[in-house]
Order: sequence, then structure tokens, then C-alpha cells
Amino acid sequence: MPDLDRALLDQLASARPTVSFEFFPPKDDAGEDVLWETITQLETLRPTFVSITYGAGGTSQDRTVRVTSRIARETSLCPVAHLTLVRQTREEVAGVLDEYADAGVQHVLALRGDPPGGPRAAWETHPGGMDHAIDLVELAAAQERFLVGVAAFPEGHPDAESRDHDAQVLVDKARAGAEFAITQLFFRPSDYFELVERVRALDSQIPIIPGIMPILNYGQVARMAELSGAEMPREVLDVIEPIADDPVKVRAAGIELATQLCRDLVAGGAPGLHFITLNRSKATREIWEALRADGVL
Repeated sequence: MPDLDRALLDQLASARPTVSFEFFPPKDDAGEDVLWETITQLETLRPTFVSITYGAGGTSQDRTVRVTSRIARETSLCPVAHLTLVRQTREEVAGVLDEYADAGVQHVLALRGDPPGGPRAAWETHPGGMDHAIDLVELAAAQERFLVGVAAFPEGHPDAESRDHDAQVLVDKARAGAEFAITQLFFRPSDYFELVERVRALDSQIPIIPGIMPILNYGQVARMAELSGAEMPREVLDVIEPIADDPVKVRAAGIELATQLCRDLVAGGAPGLHFITLNRSKATREIWEALRADGVL
């Protein structure tokens, strides 16, 4: 068994913030071509890692596994492999872990995943499957082949009874073997810092990487925020709503809002920035370049 690469954790513990990128699984071969062009362009920025999501309701699983494995084999990038429990038995999940390990993938983001009916639908237990992300954390960590990450929710998971309870769930996952967390999208730095404070108060030092999604298309991001339980704050709406009918102005304002969010997060001690790219490189590069010019990165 090869030694587990712990460079990601070393970089999260360093003074310099990490940068990472998240991609969605393409729906077809044409989309996969676009994704690979984006990956090639962003590889030059030397991110700490990249990840590919599973897609809604566990869809696109096969393409996610294939693309993540290809990243491991054909690029210099460190892939973090998303894995969910949706529509899979425990044995099937273990089989996907084997596929990742065989491809040289050593990092897994262990997620429960959204139910097939959508993020707000009731969870459906799959016959022979698992019900909670912590079960997947335990399964992956016990194999000693993976560095395991998990999701975090600055505004609380939609199913959580409170933000304090949600912080306890994150700490429980850390104690089960998770070694880093990536947050859901959010728009207020205070939500992120309050999550970190709650987790630290529970005596956990797990690194929590904020997830950033710039508002490039108001309707699209608003819908994703609604589904994930994230609030579009009034201070953001005051900027975007007056120009909502002008896509060029929305894009420019969205990039500036995201850039300022990144500045605030790094200034407050966030260990890195995880950009949700929507499989396009241009906006991500613009934010990265602005942050580099400011000396933030």
C-alpha cells in the first residue's frame, strides 16, 4: 500500500492560503471536452486540489469516477473524489472506493448526498445502503488508503435542528476520521467565522475551507442557494437586484462581491479558498488574479 500523501493537510496548516477548484460532472461528451479545457487552463494556477461533484441525486456517478480517475492519471493535479451514499449499497460504495484507489486517488470527500427528489426532499434509505455521511467517513478512513474530507454548512444543514447541532455533527465526523472540511456556498463571511467558532468551542481543530461561488447568473445562483439552504443576504441583493436585467453588470458585480468575500475570509484566518467553477475558468481566473494583485494569494 503506497504511503498516504498528506501534502494537502500540510498546505492547509501553512500561512499561505490554499486555492482549489470544484467542477460539476459533465452531462455528455461535449461537456466533458469543455471541462477538460477548463481543467487544462486552471492547472497552470497550481491549485492545492480539484474535485468533481457527483451530480444531483447520485446521477453522473460513472462519469464523475472516470473524470476524477483521469485527473489522477494524466495531470499534475491532486483530485479529491466526491462520493455519496445516494442509490448505492454499502458494497457498491466500497467498490467505488476501490476504483478510486486503483486510479491512484488518495483523497475522498465523504458526503451523504441529496435525495433523488432534491435537497429538500426526505431522505430515502437505499436497500443495503447507509444513511449518514459519518458512516462513509468511517468506511473510507478505516481502509487507511484515503485522506477523508467532509462537507460543512455555514448556515446549517437544511435537516439540522440548529446550527449548534450541525457543528456537533461536523465534529463527530472529524472524530470518526475526517481530516478537513469544505463548506457549502455562502455569501456572508460572518456565517463562516461563526461556524468555525462553534467547531473550535467543541475542541476540534479540523480545517474548514470556505466554498466560493461568484454570482455570474443571478437566477442560477439564487436557485442553487435556495436549494442548498443558503440565504442571499440583503447586502448582496441590494447590489444585484437593481442590475438583475443586465447580465454584464451582474457578472462584474458578482465577481467583485466574490473577490471581497475572499479578501475578508483570508484576512480572518480561513486556511484556503475553494472555488465552485461551474466548469468555466474565466471568472475564477479573474478573481484569482485580483487576489494575487492584492497580495491575498
